[in-house]
Amino acid sequence: MKVEIYDTTLRDGAQGAGIAFTTEDKLKVIRALDELGADYIEAGYYTASAADSAQLRRTAAVPLKRAALTVFCGTRHPSIECKDDPALSALAAEETMKTVCIFGKSWLYHVDVVLRTTPGENLAMISDTVRYLRAAGKRVFYDAEHFFDGYRDDPEYALKTLRAAHSAGAERIVLCDTNGAMLPDCIRQVTAEVKKHLPGAVLGIHCHNDIGMAAASSIAAVMAGAEQVQGTICGFGERCGNANLNTLIPLLRVKLGYDCLSDEGLRLLTRKAREICEVANRPFNENEPFVGGYAFAHKAGMHIDAVLKSPPSFEHMDPELVGNVRSMPLSALSGRSALLAAIRSAGLDTDIERDNPKLREALNLLRSREARGVSYEDAGASLALVLRDILHGSRRHFELVKYHINITEGHGDDENVAIATVKIRVGDECALTAAEGNGPVNALDLALRLALTRFYPEAGEARLTDYRVRVLDSTQTTASQVRVVIESTDGESVWRTVGVSADIIDASWQALSDAYEYMLSRRDDSLVSIGENILGQLNG
Repeated sequence: MKVEIYDTTLRDGAQGAGIAFTTEDKLKVIRALDELGADYIEAGYYTASAADSAQLRRTAAVPLKRAALTVFCGTRHPSIECKDDPALSALAAEETMKTVCIFGKSWLYHVDVVLRTTPGENLAMISDTVRYLRAAGKRVFYDAEHFFDGYRDDPEYALKTLRAAHSAGAERIVLCDTNGAMLPDCIRQVTAEVKKHLPGAVLGIHCHNDIGMAAASSIAAVMAGAEQVQGTICGFGERCGNANLNTLIPLLRVKLGYDCLSDEGLRLLTRKAREICEVANRPFNENEPFVGGYAFAHKAGMHIDAVLKSPPSFEHMDPELVGNVRSMPLSALSGRSALLAAIRSAGLDTDIERDNPKLREALNLLRSREARGVSYEDAGASLALVLRDILHGSRRHFELVKYHINITEGHGDDENVAIATVKIRVGDECALTAAEGNGPVNALDLALRLALTRFYPEAGEARLTDYRVRVLDSTQTTASQVRVVIESTDGESVWRTVGVSADIIDASWQALSDAYEYMLSRRDDSLVSIGENILGQLNG
């Protein structure tokens, strides 16, 4: 059975706290979703505002290979005609916006308290709006807001709202768990009842995640007869978010066999999810099912040994189906099998054997560093450098001579600024540079990059994309060790490095210097492989 994927990242997802899309951001997201294979992409909420309509008009002009662009709009206001409603009259005249999803009230409580109108007028508002937009040549979908709450309180009236939309010409009737508080079994039962009462309607499901059940409830609705699933990439959305399409798509396609995405589109899922998350300027959740960097990560030695013998022993599916990779983060729990597998797979030393003393040396070093608070689980690039140095000897591209940080006080409206001075040695030559930054780490990064580009111009392509600090023992207060993890990119690949020290600047320097050393070592293909692929640092 075909199940349509309706993405509302740019509308419902944008209602999530901390998320704001510019027009250029929206264009990037639309192209990514179209490449992925979404059936419908909701571009935003249509209002009578000239600025809003201009932005939506620009997004609607994007040539798409597969997806249809939709816009979101409410029903007419109470006691006025559709032609006199500013948003509806303007939308009816928009030639580029062919598909509209309108929302209306299904819960008598909302009709009374929010709309402050009569049940009969609410039904008229729904049917009038659908007919008006259909007469203007639009395809119309209907989102039944708070449907499950309304059905719980008054099933007969909730069903009347659906019939009003369906009889007026709505092509999709979408049942919404707007408060996100219904259990999957309730969603399944009610969806099945609606299917009986509206046998000719194509049903959709739209769930919020306020009790953590949005994906499960959406699946329950599909199994009860819904043919369209609405959700957002990464589950972005208001409050606790919406149903997460990163999870729903593989569940529908891989686990249940529904026709919702091509094999090629499914393999793009991990990459496109990361792309859209970056556009939204949100950190990617590596623990996400299917697409997370840890979704197929095996850390325990016994688990790794079993997976190397037979992947299904500890993997529920092939990660490549969704464009993900298996990873084996090395830690104190790892054994020689895990280390040997990583080294061989990376091609760092394909002839090394299990009894090689360098393996024991590497594991002992990793365990001693982990005891000090160094964790390589989320810093594959730093680990790659450690293994390279043990197996082939140290061959760093640059050496620190000294650095100095100075914080200067601003005057008037000027803020305090940090100035970093860095001196490095490359071979027999030294470079001394200084840079002003927004804080000491930014200044240190800029000064180091400036020094390196004198010897390695490609170092200028790197940029820091994430910086995280964790206090390892808060009981020691200001004497605590801190762990700094830095994420870097050159526009094509992403890698992470780590530093640990009682001095946050020193820990930052360790992670920064590893980040640039790793990039400069990328001419060694095996090092790139172990730093990014085997240890789960996915390319962007």
